[in-house]
Amino acid sequence: MNGLLFIVSAPSGAGKSSLVNAVLAEDPRLVLSISYTTRPPRPAERHGREYFFVDRDAFLAMAAAGEFLESAEVHGNLYGTSHRQISEVRAGGRDVVLEIDWQGAQQVRRIFPDAIGIFILPPSLAELERRLRGRGQDAEAVIRARLEAAADEMGHVAEFDYVIINNDFDDARRDLAAVVRASRLTLARQSALHPELFAKR
Repeated sequence: MNGLLFIVSAPSGAGKSSLVNAVLAEDPRLVLSISYTTRPPRPAERHGREYFFVDRDAFLAMAAAGEFLESAEVHGNLYGTSHRQISEVRAGGRDVVLEIDWQGAQQVRRIFPDAIGIFILPPSLAELERRLRGRGQDAEAVIRARLEAAADEMGHVAEFDYVIINNDFDDARRDLAAVVRASRLTLARQSALHPELFAKR
């Protein structure tokens, strides 16, 4: 049986990556999909770990060849998810988590309507601004652009199945892990995985 597909989206600075990484560290059955991007790496990032960093021409060539499950331009940078990578991991029975924006989530759901959407919200826009500035990674113009985009991004929250408010990190981490665990325990999934237990006697 194919593994589950989780989509985790959030405005930049809401803590999405930190939460996903924390749950991944605790759950060996969960695999992170590594996206391709034209964004330059931040100081602590490495090619093949956070992203596959490619130039714009290489990205566009991959897109033209139909290699992306979804792709989007966000804050002037291109992002894309490998269709083959997702399909191979799921076919092996492992669960996959995608960290993508709402645009990408819409594209993925058109192909995989069984994908489980999770949206991470900051407790407030003021707190979101504090976190963005506290990272010390982006120029002022980038921060302003991200804050302006945040309200629009948060307007798509109703398109997701679950919403986690990241006010306290440990609470939010537990909530994300709980969604993953509960999704594995639906009647449809359990009966498919263990048909002998549900056979009529």
